[in-house]
Amino acid sequence: MTHVVEAQLVEADAEAWPLAQPFVISRGTKTEAHVIVARVAAAGRTGRGEAVPYARYGETVDGALQALRGLAGPLTRARLPALLPAGAARNALDCALWDLEAKLAGRRAWELAGLPAPQTVITCYTLSLGTPERMAADAKAVPHLKLLKLKLGGDGDDARMAAVRAARPDARLVADANEAWHPAQLAPFLAAAAAAGIELIEQPLPAGADQALADILRAVPVCADESAHTSAALTALAHRYDAVNIKLDKTGGLTEALQMAKAAQARGFKIMVGSMVATSLAAAPALVLACYADWIDLDGPLLLARDRDPPLAIDDGWISPPPPELWG
Repeated sequence: MTHVVEAQLVEADAEAWPLAQPFVISRGTKTEAHVIVARVAAAGRTGRGEAVPYARYGETVDGALQALRGLAGPLTRARLPALLPAGAARNALDCALWDLEAKLAGRRAWELAGLPAPQTVITCYTLSLGTPERMAADAKAVPHLKLLKLKLGGDGDDARMAAVRAARPDARLVADANEAWHPAQLAPFLAAAAAAGIELIEQPLPAGADQALADILRAVPVCADESAHTSAALTALAHRYDAVNIKLDKTGGLTEALQMAKAAQARGFKIMVGSMVATSLAAAPALVLACYADWIDLDGPLLLARDRDPPLAIDDGWISPPPPELWG
């Protein structure tokens, strides 16, 4: 991977993209995707990257923009960890630099990373948290989508999983509790997940309060999300988690995400590649990681009322590699 391109930050802006319908998780409801976009330039070419500042991690759109606009001097991917912490601001800039490097080299980003071209891959499609009946109806409404991700919220999750499975016996199912369970719920809810044929449960317990995962026989594989930001977190995850969700907004960009994917694979973790609710510009760089992934969760563009032009091509949940006009 080359780090030699020096670029100048051209601009960093905030954008809001309306969702097709409200998106509900255990922490609340959103109706828009609030993103930041960084643009960098060198030798007459421009690269761009998109990210989502996340309040759960103490981030705001204004804070991320201030951090980016406060940078001075030429920028390279190698310098970024010394300039910005892992998070959304660094992600937007890192991905913009990858996009610029690809344009200047006349090659695709995955070629620069020494990886094979992404293949068409199936993404999870997220069902918002709701009553069992509502979630079952939502699952039935998308019969063409074969990999569904259930947002869970604590009490009643066993009924939610059972209802969606009854509604969609044909679908592959994963679930995300977003830290909403407490230790006493682990065994019964994991048993319910196994009975419903759930392939994976994301982050059932709060990050930093997940020791109980090491003390039980996990009936379904458990994936770290809020507990897993960068490669440095992997050692602490041993014996508690079976998989990690790698998101560029957590790692601070594709550069660290690639390192984390290699390290996670070497340690025997299964890998989900995910993203926040955002446009195709945010999801495109994550597809570079597809060769490491056991699950892809890049359905943000499917949740929007409108998307970038050109967008990622997503057909019945199958995502094609990004066109160069979009990114990389």
